[in-house]
Amino acid sequence: MGLRKVVTTVMTIGALAMIPLTASAYDHEVSARGMSFSWSVEGNLLKGKMSAKTGGWVAVGFNPSSKMKDANIIIGYVKDGTGTVADHFGDKATGHSADTELGGSEDVTLVAASEENSMTTIEFTMPMDSADAYDQVLQADGDTVLLLAYGPDRDSLKPRHTFRASKVVNLSTGAEK
Repeated sequence: MGLRKVVTTVMTIGALAMIPLTASAYDHEVSARGMSFSWSVEGNLLKGKMSAKTGGWVAVGFNPSSKMKDANIIIGYVKDGTGTVADHFGDKATGHSADTELGGSEDVTLVAASEENSMTTIEFTMPMDSADAYDQVLQADGDTVLLLAYGPDRDSLKPRHTFRASKVVNLSTGAEK
């Protein structure tokens, strides 16, 4: 092998070593009792990652009017190594339904999913404004109420949460109130 080829190979390997192997990097993060939500805003797209110490579902909701009512809820789980994510709407103060069941559309895209050592992680993208009546328009600047929740160790969206919390953040700066 010639010197030029060796130098090129070494430079290529060095460049590849700088590329992150995770699905994505995020600009901001909030956490509460074993759960975290990380995100970045890129134009009209929100990139999110929710993780919790559970073998069940994880969820993040945006801007409820009261408890879960009117919130845009992104919920997902991992079963047998395959991730599932769904776009739900808080149709009651203590309940939610899939947007598609209400006449809306599925406006979330699964990017990556894993479940390791009882830690479930779901990464997704969603539009800041999907034009779906069952999705809140997210504003990058200003206050956004986040609902964080996870369920028991069951691969189903049906069980009630075992943990829930709310946070108020600025999606653009990551500032938490």
